[in-house]
Amino acid sequence: MVRARLRLPAFTHTIRFRLTVLYSGLLFVLTALVLGGTYLAVERSGEAHPVSKQFSASKYVNDEYVGEIPVVKVQEVEAAVNYETLANLRRFSFAVLGGLAVTSLAIGWILSGRALRPVRSISRTAAEIQATDLSQRIRLDGPKDELRDLADTVDSMLDRLDEAFRAQRQLIDDASHELRSPLAIIRANLDAVLTAEESEEAERRAAVRSVDRATTRMTRLVEDLLATARRTAPALADADVDLAAAAGEACEEFAPLAAERGLVLHRRLTTGLTVIGDHDALRRAIGNLLSNAVRLSPPGTGITVAAGRVDGWLWASVQDEGPGILDDDQTRVFDRFWRAKGNGGGRDRHAGLGLAIVRQIVESHGGQIRLFSRLGEGSTFVLWFPSPGADHTNTTPPDEQPS
Repeated sequence: MVRARLRLPAFTHTIRFRLTVLYSGLLFVLTALVLGGTYLAVERSGEAHPVSKQFSASKYVNDEYVGEIPVVKVQEVEAAVNYETLANLRRFSFAVLGGLAVTSLAIGWILSGRALRPVRSISRTAAEIQATDLSQRIRLDGPKDELRDLADTVDSMLDRLDEAFRAQRQLIDDASHELRSPLAIIRANLDAVLTAEESEEAERRAAVRSVDRATTRMTRLVEDLLATARRTAPALADADVDLAAAAGEACEEFAPLAAERGLVLHRRLTTGLTVIGDHDALRRAIGNLLSNAVRLSPPGTGITVAAGRVDGWLWASVQDEGPGILDDDQTRVFDRFWRAKGNGGGRDRHAGLGLAIVRQIVESHGGQIRLFSRLGEGSTFVLWFPSPGADHTNTTPPDEQPS
């Protein structure tokens, strides 16, 4: 035989209902204890019972006996009065408890509703928020209590999510824009030259070179995007990394290209610089700086890669003798897909992700990046990292350029 389960109304499953019952129950029990204690105290303070004994007395009028009349003692009257008082008190107590039960439920329901009103505001706002629109905020007013702290925490979380989604959308839009140009170049050369039978050999070779440059640009862009995604992923396991060794490996990678462009690569690397982080990421950060330095430095100049320690901070720097960076542009060079105007007024062919990746890698290691540059005198990028075990009472590295 299957028993049908009793289904309670939906409101009985709410926090408001539980708070109401708890408040009303506690108030009812306390009031019952007070009234019960008062009743027992009054009952024990004196004898109380109905009139149970009657006496008779002879009645005389003008010394003439007229008969017997019923009378009671004073003690019996007092006991009867006490008995009636206790009976009235008992009836009054039951009436008070009944009225209190109903009143406390109503008051508890109203008070709990007012106390939980911020929770309804939080849940209503959360229900209205969609993944594509995180602009809404709770902005709860009222006293600085636990619910206000909860609402502020949710607003802070929404701010971070909104920023993350906005950065993601910006990255997708910028990446789509950057990929569209080389794809259009490849498509145009395929349609106009490579697939046309009447095209000449010189045109085909020029088209192949154009396609090769476009694919190289796309490859570099994809590699930069993958590097960005890998560094933001939580799967990387940090370990002890020799900062000088990572910088040395980056120098070895770009030494042939620097020699080909007639550049002199100087190294001033202090050994024993241990950073807690990812070796490949640190090597890529220094390599990106070297890539820009080799690409922009005029032939016959030098590039200096150095590393050292200052006041509990470890640093690595790349200094070139290139064209330098305008003061107005120095705050923007680390933005994704930002590229400075070339010397000839054209746009740089690179995607503009290199320095953004450098900043991301440095900041993910708890460090900061500094730029020192003057137009026409070259640039110096300094990567600061906290030294393991050092007391970093000041979380900001030195502002001056290390020597």
